Amino acid sequence: MEVKVLDINGKETGRKVQLSDSVFAIEPNKHAVYLDVKQYLANQRQGTHKAKERAEVAGSTRKIKKQKGTGTARAGSAKSPVFKGGGTIFGPRPRSYSFKLNKALKRLARKSAFSIKAQESNLIVVEDFTFEAPSTKNFTNVLKALGLENKKSLFVLGDTNKNVYLSSRNLKGSSVVTNSELSTYAILNANNLVLLEGSLEGIEENLSK
Repeated sequence: MEVKVLDINGKETGRKVQLSDSVFAIEPNKHAVYLDVKQYLANQRQGTHKAKERAEVAGSTRKIKKQKGTGTARAGSAKSPVFKGGGTIFGPRPRSYSFKLNKALKRLARKSAFSIKAQESNLIVVEDFTFEAPSTKNFTNVLKALGLENKKSLFVLGDTNKNVYLSSRNLKGSSVVTNSELSTYAILNANNLVLLEGSLEGIEENLSK
C-alpha cells in the first residue's frame, strides 16, 4: 500500500512510500491482539498485595473456651479465620502475573495492530525531523500542523532522538518511542499513529522475521 509522506508542517512532500502489505494490510487477528495486550497489562501489575494468614496474625494461641458444654462450636485460637481480627483464608500473596507468549504470536499481534490503524486511516507517515534543543512549543506546533493537537498520538522514530523525546514528555496526549520499543498496546492505545520515514525499515524488518 502507498502512503503520502508529509512534512512537519502537515503539507505533502510530493513523495510516497510503499508500506509492506504483509505488515500493514493483513486481516487482523483479534485474538492475538487480545493476548498480547493482556500480557502487557499483566506485566504492569506489581503483585505486591498481601493478607495475613492464621499463622501470621499477632495474638495469643490460648484456647479461648472449653471444648464441651458451651452449646456452641468448639474453638481454639483467637487467630482463627472465623473470628474478627483473625487470619484471612486463602488471602492474596505476592506473585507475578506475567505469562509467556510465543514470538510469532506477538509479531502477528503487532501486524494486526498496524493493519487496524491503516484500515481506520489513522496512520500518518512524516519525514524525519529533529529539534536543535528540547522544546515543547516546537512539538506542539508539529501536532497542530498534523491536526493532532487534541488527539492521543504515538510518534515512532527510527533511532533515539533525545530532543524530540524530551520535547514531547510534558504533553499528556503524545508519546514518542523508537521502532524497537513498540508494543501492540501502545499502537492501539493511540488515536493516531505517526511513523517517521526512518522507522519504516526497522518496523518491517522486525515483523518480517
